[in-house]
Amino acid sequence: MSSETPSQPEAIQAATVIIYRNGPQGCPAEILMTIRSRNMTFAGGMAVFPGGRVDDADIDLARMIAADGDHEEIANQIAAVRETLEETGLAIGLTGNIDAVKARKARQRLLEVKALAPVLEEFGWNLDLAQMTPFARWYPKNERIPRVYDTRFYLADLGTGAVDIEADLSENTHLFWTSPQDALAAADRGDIKVIFPTRRNLERLALFSTYAEAKAQADTIPVRTIIPQIVEASGQPMLTIMEDAGYPITSELLESVQRG
Repeated sequence: MSSETPSQPEAIQAATVIIYRNGPQGCPAEILMTIRSRNMTFAGGMAVFPGGRVDDADIDLARMIAADGDHEEIANQIAAVRETLEETGLAIGLTGNIDAVKARKARQRLLEVKALAPVLEEFGWNLDLAQMTPFARWYPKNERIPRVYDTRFYLADLGTGAVDIEADLSENTHLFWTSPQDALAAADRGDIKVIFPTRRNLERLALFSTYAEAKAQADTIPVRTIIPQIVEASGQPMLTIMEDAGYPITSELLESVQRG
């Protein structure tokens, strides 16, 4: 038997966005979540935020628009914009003549061409990546996991939220608006299932009543890559994260952790 340490699988770059809208009067703001298809290899059946992997076309577009910029960061933001339009029908991170009818047509066109650049050109839209606030970066690397994602999380705001959403019914089966507090309660009841990074992010988001509050914290805490670690505490294995990244709860019993 070989004594060599298994090689770490190459991380898949991915991006996801936490989309806010105003809640009912007197209630916390709501965020958009989606239930992933049970047929998906990663996080099948889990409640997550809209998003997905960074495509080569996202990287090409990033290089086109920012010759001297951070291509990797911009490509992730572009992926978040593209995946959101594809999965939900929402046009975020974009400017131009945008309404519900055009967003619906743009979504259909995106599903056909599989890249954002030709959709922007066809509809006369421009990227406005300032709408995307960096919030977190999670990289749960583990040599025992065959597919590992290095995922960047962003915040975005719809304001009134008077928009149409519709699940794509391929990667996702259901879209729903909820407050972070209600999402956590639903997870505790077993109504939805959330993996470790999603639960920790919901707990962090539950600290805030509005998008502005969440953004203010995100603007003051530099994004560092969170790599969960297994440690022993009182004789029990715990999955833990760093203490100074803005999260109110930084550990969970390993046996209770939902896995994707």
